[in-house]
Amino acid sequence: MPRLLRRPPRIKYLEAAGALADGRVRVLEESPEGVLRARITSSTGERVYHVALVIEDGSVRAYSNDNGTRLRGYVGYPILALLMLAGKLPRDPAVEEALKGIPWKKLNEKYKKYDLVIEEVKRITESRGVAGERLEEFMRRASRSLSSIRVYFDESLGRGSLTDYF
Repeated sequence: MPRLLRRPPRIKYLEAAGALADGRVRVLEESPEGVLRARITSSTGERVYHVALVIEDGSVRAYSNDNGTRLRGYVGYPILALLMLAGKLPRDPAVEEALKGIPWKKLNEKYKKYDLVIEEVKRITESRGVAGERLEEFMRRASRSLSSIRVYFDESLGRGSLTDYF
């Protein structure tokens, strides 16, 4: 039985936009049954996340093998990135460009708190010409959009034919 996922920490919207900017999201299939499958590589290249979405009326059934989704019960950045790509969450090309090459894992390990990482990311993006307020507005818009969608973790999307793609 699919379980409802919680809303993610704010930083996950930035991580998702960064994954798109870096070209780390590879769509593998958009099936006639409405299943969207993708492979998303982590910022270090060490991990590959397998993501599948079924977008329905006002809800999404999703599978991702990232820790935030599987273990912590929130919508992880791989799912967010695919929702952005599918047009269900907003995108901002300037924000994405400014987030290119951000070493997310390194920053998370260094600062150990998402709010501190966000402040460091703002410093980086400001040096690239995108103000921190624009990042804040992007996170607010994405969070507001996600609040109107119920996202359910559906383990069955990670079985069977999924292995054919990953």
